[in-house]
Amino acid sequence: MSDINILEIARKVLKIEANAVEGLIERLNGGFQDAVDIIYASKGKVIVTGMGKSGLIGKKIAATLASTGTPAFFMHPAEASHGDLGMVSSEDVVIAISNSGETDEILGLIPFLKRFNVSIISMTGEANSTLSKSANVNLDVTVKEEACPLGIVPTASTTAALAMGDAIAVALLIKRGFKQEDFACFHPSGSLGKRLFIKVRDLMHSGDALPLIPPHESMTGAVMEISSKRLGIAIVADKENKIAGVITDGDVRRGIEKWGKDFFDMKAYEVMSKNPKTIPAEELAAKALAVMEQYSITVLLVPDEAGRAEGVIHLHEILKKGIA
Repeated sequence: MSDINILEIARKVLKIEANAVEGLIERLNGGFQDAVDIIYASKGKVIVTGMGKSGLIGKKIAATLASTGTPAFFMHPAEASHGDLGMVSSEDVVIAISNSGETDEILGLIPFLKRFNVSIISMTGEANSTLSKSANVNLDVTVKEEACPLGIVPTASTTAALAMGDAIAVALLIKRGFKQEDFACFHPSGSLGKRLFIKVRDLMHSGDALPLIPPHESMTGAVMEISSKRLGIAIVADKENKIAGVITDGDVRRGIEKWGKDFFDMKAYEVMSKNPKTIPAEELAAKALAVMEQYSITVLLVPDEAGRAEGVIHLHEILKKGIA
């Protein structure tokens, strides 16, 4: 057993499975177009079913369809005949996966599906099987060999079925004009959803949390405001809260180095940086991050339409949300 070349085995498995997927390309025909058209025209859901390993592949296909704009779910064929068929309506489309095309649990569903005129798309490795002949459209996912040396463990065949399911999902995605924003809508907790839906307004500090000081405030008062609000800045604003400038903790350090103790007697307007970097409240938080990275800063002011201080967004709040 010590002479076994594990890497060579892995290369062989990957080669067999790659060939299985590549072989699908040659067999694509009008049936695939028909399958996509049937699903696209359907007013119902796509119900994917399969037993064993085919069922696991079916779950992934259903999940991919659902996340790309095609309502879909997986139905276990053994459970279907014990009540789950109640989930199926005449407007639905069933994708049935069976390498042999003779899986008893799936064949048992055919009379019901035919009775209610449910469209059936089969994926089989046997074009002349019972399931293939019963379907409205059969997609040929035949493979020359399994990657398993015994030829019995579903490996290349399940890979081929999975790839065919992806091809259907992507074809429908493009046909529907599905966009990045649509994908994010179905993944609000994912990184893409966060980047496309979380706005500056959702993360900014506002109200009493704003570090505001008047232009004639002493630098002693400014430092106290910076320290108490813990955002690393003090916003210099007039009586109407219109932004005049900003003082950062970096400005404080540099001021002390330059002026010594006299620095604390200076006024805020003498130290502040005019024209601080700002961003609208309705802008995406991802955009705020990009601006911060561009200017190597950690804070952006958020003014309202009149130029009044409305909020402050800090780099830490963006990173805590997983936006990167």
